[in-house]
Amino acid sequence: MWCRATTSILLLVTILAACDVVPGAPTGLPATNPSLTAGQSVPYSLYTHCGILSLTANGHVYYAQPPLGDGSGNPPAGWGNPYDAGTITVLGAHRLEFHDSAGHKASFTDVPAGPTPTLFPCS
Repeated sequence: MWCRATTSILLLVTILAACDVVPGAPTGLPATNPSLTAGQSVPYSLYTHCGILSLTANGHVYYAQPPLGDGSGNPPAGWGNPYDAGTITVLGAHRLEFHDSAGHKASFTDVPAGPTPTLFPCS
């Protein structure tokens, strides 16, 4: 029993670690987990392949409020896929906002209203 639990925990840690750096991410942009201060904006490559669901910054997962997608597990029409290049800005202690050059915008928080969304790796 102990061995199975340990194996499950190690598998989960491996999956979560892999989520922070996704193979094939565009180069020339900051890491997928930048450290930001209030009011600061930085270039960011948002992973959009399964829809606009979350991003990681300041060591926290921020959840899209609301999540954005086409209803079939893809980003909305016009967004880049699997990544969309843009800028994230810290709006407050728990809020970030992403903008791209096409005028798309997504809001994120690390304290979502309601239950914390479950994020699953997608293909």
